[in-house]
Amino acid sequence: MTYQFILPDMSCGHCVAAITEAVQQADPAATLAIDRDAKSAQVDSQLPREALVAALTEAGYPPAAAA
Repeated sequence: MTYQFILPDMSCGHCVAAITEAVQQADPAATLAIDRDAKSAQVDSQLPREALVAALTEAGYPPAAAA
C-alpha cells in the first residue's frame, strides 16, 4: 500500500534521515520517496496507515491531517 504524508515539521537533511529511520524501524521493507521542499513523504508499506502515523509522530514528525 502506498501512503502520502505531509510532514510540516520536516525542514532539513537530519529530518529526512530521522523520518526514514522511523519508518524503516516500523517496517524494514518499507520504501520512501521524500520531497523535503514540499514537506511530503510517499511511503510504500504493508503496515496500516495508523502504524506509520504513530511511528512518524513518535519520531517528532506528526503528519498533517489529510486534506
